Amino acid sequence: MNSELGNFLIHWAIMGFSLWVASYLFNGIKFSSKSALLVSALVLGFVNAILRPILLLLTFPLTLITLGLFALVINALMIMLVAKIVDGFKLSGFWTAFFASIFIALFGFFIEMMLPSQGISIIANPETVSI
Repeated sequence: MNSELGNFLIHWAIMGFSLWVASYLFNGIKFSSKSALLVSALVLGFVNAILRPILLLLTFPLTLITLGLFALVINALMIMLVAKIVDGFKLSGFWTAFFASIFIALFGFFIEMMLPSQGISIIANPETVSI
């Protein structure tokens, strides 16, 4: 399998798993089916890859003034956008999206750190680290 395709599938699975866990932790997030969850993970990945950087660039002065906290608002808006686009993804409001976006980002980060191709291999084999 192509390594780029493999990385894409891994990130998609992590996003889907993060959304699934978030739907159990936050009462305001509901998926009508597994396919709605998978499509939401796919669309959220594309929105985060394409639209989010543009919005972060356009709102950089505001993000700078708020010491980066406005980036959390943009993350919440990305989840709200996906909920509007994808049928079967129900979101109760902004604050649910806000706190869910923080959870999804942190949870996804920790899962990716546990993957062998990420930073955990440095901890497992310190001899491979060069300073």
